[in-house]
Amino acid sequence: QARLVESGGGLVQAGDSLSLSCVASGFTFRQWNMGWYHQAPGKERDAVAWINANGNAEYADSVKGRFKISRNNSNNTLFLHIDNMKPEDTDTYSCVQIGRMQAQPTIWGQGTQVTVYL
Repeated sequence: QARLVESGGGLVQAGDSLSLSCVASGFTFRQWNMGWYHQAPGKERDAVAWINANGNAEYADSVKGRFKISRNNSNNTLFLHIDNMKPEDTDTYSCVQIGRMQAQPTIWGQGTQVTVYL
């Protein structure tokens, strides 16, 4: 069974950096495009970044410059690194499997909560 498990969330002070991880299992990770979504309480989930099987990344306009998505196909892990954290980055971040780049996800992780304080 395909599964995505995120980790790395928590309390972060504004201005600090944070790295999230997502370990994939149950499917051939290196063959799939992947991505990250975020969701604030009471709001819809929005895409943050996508990365194809070859490691080429695309970003939502709202996060360009501070967010970096990467992957390690040798250990089935997806990463999201965020620099200069801001209170508005407070969200639940979910790892997703996608077909085409920027397409709707096919598999979701359970999410990891990130809270940024001043």
